[in-house]
Amino acid sequence: MEIVTVSGIINETNNIKTIKFKWAARPEPGQFVMVWIPEVDEVPMSLSYSGAEGGITVQDVGEATWALHGLKPGDKIGITGPLGNGFRLKGKEILAIGGGSGTAALALAVERAIAGGCNVRCALGARTSDELLFRKRFTDLGADMFIATDDGSDGHRGFVTQLAEKMLAMKNKKKPDLIIACGPEPMLKAIAEIAKNAGIECQCSLERYMKCGIGLCGSCQCGRYTVCGDGPVFTGEQLLGIDDFGKWKRDASGRKTGLS
Repeated sequence: MEIVTVSGIINETNNIKTIKFKWAARPEPGQFVMVWIPEVDEVPMSLSYSGAEGGITVQDVGEATWALHGLKPGDKIGITGPLGNGFRLKGKEILAIGGGSGTAALALAVERAIAGGCNVRCALGARTSDELLFRKRFTDLGADMFIATDDGSDGHRGFVTQLAEKMLAMKNKKKPDLIIACGPEPMLKAIAEIAKNAGIECQCSLERYMKCGIGLCGSCQCGRYTVCGDGPVFTGEQLLGIDDFGKWKRDASGRKTGLS
């Protein structure tokens, strides 16, 4: 673990903040870190920034994330990582699909792909327009932006999976060589199935409850895989071969429970 200093806070939406910190590591897009909040907890977080500073983008959903939202520049946290595998970017046409705060896990991949000369289309989904994450950031990078909101306040009214199907059916757009995605697990299952039916390679970043971050405790088990040890990025083919995927997860006690 490395103790780092919080260098800045960005208010991304009403309930999502980015915490930047002084950190010299160079993660691969899609990797994560275990973040230790003194006297509170240690939790896994996708890396959303790297370079001169590291960064995690956090939605306030519980005790640990509430504590992260309360950090100020100069505060100290512990960082272990980078951990896990990342996205294996390939081809020249990439479709990045993000649902809610899961979009954070795609940020470094979108940056890397565009810097490497890829054409990137982003399909971002959220419950309402105020909760859309990284829309301006991805647009400023040069990505083509497509939006879905559950309430119809911006873009397509409905789920981002429906929007993705519409995008793949566009006659004036090249078929993507690769789809990358992160978001709620039922969304990822739908995306993996859409990609399979379209004959497109798909890679999904899976989110599960994690305790150790190195594949030992089994808390993040998904079928025969541990998300921290074998992932968090899996191919759609891998995931669709797992009975648990899109149906079950494990809670803090290790007990199987249904996905909401």
